[in-house]
Amino acid sequence: METSIKRNYFYNVSYQIVLMITPLITTPYLSRVLGPEGIGAVSYAESIVAYFTLFAVLGITTYGQREISYVQDDRDKRTRVFWNTKILEIITSLIVLFIYMFFSLCQNNSTLYIVLALNIIAVVFDVTWFFQGIEEFGKIVLRNFFFKILNIVFIFAFIKNADDFVLYAFGLAFFLFAGNLSLWVYLPRFVNKPTTKELKPFFDLKTVLSLFIPTIAIQIYTVLDKTMIGLLTQDVFENGYYEQAIKMARLVLTIVTSLGTVMIPRIGFHYKKGATEVVNSFMYKSYRFVWLAGIPFCLLLVGVSPNFVPWFFGMKFLQVVPLLEVLSFLILAIGINNVTGMQYLIPTNRQNMFTFTVIVGAITNFILNLVLIPHYKALGAAIASVAAETVIALLQLYLVRDDFSIKKVFFSCRNYLISGVLMIVVLKLMDQYLSPSIIHTFIMGTSGILIYVGMLFVIKDDFFMENSLKILSKIKV
Repeated sequence: METSIKRNYFYNVSYQIVLMITPLITTPYLSRVLGPEGIGAVSYAESIVAYFTLFAVLGITTYGQREISYVQDDRDKRTRVFWNTKILEIITSLIVLFIYMFFSLCQNNSTLYIVLALNIIAVVFDVTWFFQGIEEFGKIVLRNFFFKILNIVFIFAFIKNADDFVLYAFGLAFFLFAGNLSLWVYLPRFVNKPTTKELKPFFDLKTVLSLFIPTIAIQIYTVLDKTMIGLLTQDVFENGYYEQAIKMARLVLTIVTSLGTVMIPRIGFHYKKGATEVVNSFMYKSYRFVWLAGIPFCLLLVGVSPNFVPWFFGMKFLQVVPLLEVLSFLILAIGINNVTGMQYLIPTNRQNMFTFTVIVGAITNFILNLVLIPHYKALGAAIASVAAETVIALLQLYLVRDDFSIKKVFFSCRNYLISGVLMIVVLKLMDQYLSPSIIHTFIMGTSGILIYVGMLFVIKDDFFMENSLKILSKIKV
């Protein structure tokens, strides 16, 4: 297996940077053109469509990526796995699409829901999981980058007023569909044509369904928030505020979880070979990376939010500030449970453990939403999300305590926490004197990063120093 973790991580981070730049370009414009009401309407509708997409996907993408990673160096085996998995996904998607079309016609804003049917059609053509399984992340990144650019052009060319929220939803769904379709051109290089006698799409349905259960639970605390805000507050503005805050928090989060995305197939490969020590080494490094990158990103968002939100989203979105300050802690919670759950439990066939933890998290989130949203609206949902993800992270660490030292995992964050605390103290002091503006936010962000990095140099953190020297040596060459 010649693919490089560092190269794949570079591909993923490159795309995550594009993901971060895209809202920096479009969000200020959309916030002012569509307003909280338009963005909230699309956000709520997407949360409803997400449930249908969930049943279209089942646990197929997680299953497919894992199974492909096991046989990524055998063309015949990966051909069989691919076609059996893909045909099952096509069948489930078409059934769900048929049901969804009846549902959409019964909605008040049926046009919006019909347009978003493209999200389900996109599942029919989705083969991203296959390329993740064979560690061909470059092709995914190139495809995503191209269609992100097209989406940006589409937004500025066609979204002109508050009534264009349906057109905005169309752009989101259409470019997702087009991106998925475009990857099929690469398939003949990696898989053969299917042979009828080897097609058994329902062969491992039991395993697929076992992976579907945690997917449902995850969906509850990632999408149900928006649905419950809409139902319990009857206020699309609250959904609009929450959408913008969660969007920014999750965009930053992707930088931290990018490593996990490329590590999943690698860990699955070594686990299948019985290389336990290699797997453990990867895991400790992954935890260390989450602390190294997650702590500064989390605290940076907390520190700059009051200065950033007013000029970026506009004065109509000031309620986003406390939401973003709370949701920034998702970066750490999801970062840790992404390493333990998605990066370790799933590739090592411990999906029952994973399922248990996310169900506990989903129940926690649902109960807290019921209690907090009526009183605190979107802020209540934000608190519930962070609490649920934290419960999952701690529970998963407890369940793998015999495989990894929990003390070692937490102790490895010491240097990053010290540096991060110093950074946030300085940022809060700066916020007292700097008014909201793009220049002042840039000054605060740059100062925060320099303080954090500078402290790690002073402390001489071994993990940071080792990787910094590697990066510098590459630049010199």
